[in-house]
Amino acid sequence: MLIAFIGALQLSAQEKKAMTTLPSVTVTSATLVNKEIDKAFKKAFPDAQLLDWVEVNKMYLVKFIENDMRHRALFTKKGSMKYDISYGDKKNLSDDLYHRVLENYNEYDITKVANVKEAGRNIWVINLENLKHLLLVRFENGELEETYRLNKN
Repeated sequence: MLIAFIGALQLSAQEKKAMTTLPSVTVTSATLVNKEIDKAFKKAFPDAQLLDWVEVNKMYLVKFIENDMRHRALFTKKGSMKYDISYGDKKNLSDDLYHRVLENYNEYDITKVANVKEAGRNIWVINLENLKHLLLVRFENGELEETYRLNKN
């Protein structure tokens, strides 16, 4: 009985050591943003619709729709955009990129796409699928790279 009790204490101590506390994230509703953010947003996304602003850790995240794509963009208090991630499907790809994907993955269907713009980078992430596999392909700087492959059962 004593051995079982000691074993339980050791297990409990090991569980506590493995626990990590993440920093807290503060999210508040923000219906109004300052002039710098408003000006930067309107310049970057002149055709944006259905805006939903939220304050996240002293920055401002906006969810909206533009050009048939759902967006998430993060701005600093001074109006600098940290990133923009947009979500869509194959019709949102440029003709060149669409044909390039088809040339390399002609046995796959394009199911979803995402475009990540951050720190001067423009990255497309493309989900592909056929009967046997799910693929994740990344396109940046003219290079197409398969980053993930999952076999279906």
